Amino acid sequence: MNPTALSGLIAPEAVLARLSDPTLVILDIRSSIDGGGKAAYEAGHIPGAVHTDYVADGWRAKIGNAPGLLPPLDHLAALVGRLGIKPHDDAVIVPAGVSATDFAAAARVYWTLKTIGHGQQAILDGGFAAWAADGARPVEAGPSPDRAAPPYPVVMQPQLRSTADATLVASRSQLATLVDARSTSYFEGREKAPEAMRAGHIPGAVSRDYTQAFDAATGRLKPQGELAALFAGLPKGPAISYCNTGHTAALNWFVMAELLGREEVALYDGSMTDWTQDPERPVATGAG
Repeated sequence: MNPTALSGLIAPEAVLARLSDPTLVILDIRSSIDGGGKAAYEAGHIPGAVHTDYVADGWRAKIGNAPGLLPPLDHLAALVGRLGIKPHDDAVIVPAGVSATDFAAAARVYWTLKTIGHGQQAILDGGFAAWAADGARPVEAGPSPDRAAPPYPVVMQPQLRSTADATLVASRSQLATLVDARSTSYFEGREKAPEAMRAGHIPGAVSRDYTQAFDAATGRLKPQGELAALFAGLPKGPAISYCNTGHTAALNWFVMAELLGREEVALYDGSMTDWTQDPERPVATGAG
């Protein structure tokens, strides 16, 4: 990737300076689950931002009994094109800025864009809440503008995605570190997602609760030093981030790959709801 390409987090001030830039596409991803969805967007958003509901627009697809898989590529090509993103545009993803799971949605959109070959995207630090906190920054109301472009020319980056088979090989060979983003109760097997067939974790995985990377008081990720300390104990080498549905694991993937600069980090988008559909795939319980 071009070392000057937009990546990681972007400050509100940097977005403000580029509001008139035609190569900047601002994606407001507020959904009915986080941030009030379309109604909240129409009540107030960053000028020029287009709205895409993270839940309703199909950034993730239910395939079989796994609800969080990467959608078919033709769907993603049409969705990204409809939002006006072209290959050389810079995309800024704007979550509500209200919770760790809300930030994880932005991270999942970021990962999806990168996986289909888009090279320039960043997440607005603090989301729309941070933007609106300064009354000097402009906010506009009304419906989403029509920026539609042709379907995006997808060029898959397969190294960013782990499948069930690749994750099984990693679990058995220990050639990659499996990082479980869920809370301790899910990791140890005391709780499970409704779609998962069994409770527990992938054997050999280490637990890194994604909420520990987020500061609820500020609506932002924790400072770089604290993030580095959180993930410092992981073995060197490739890593695979997973959770229940590939949603919260996107936050851990983003921190490891995009903020801490760890190489060879993949997201297992199917995660435990996909993993447990095959009874031959092992599941461990307890502290690990």
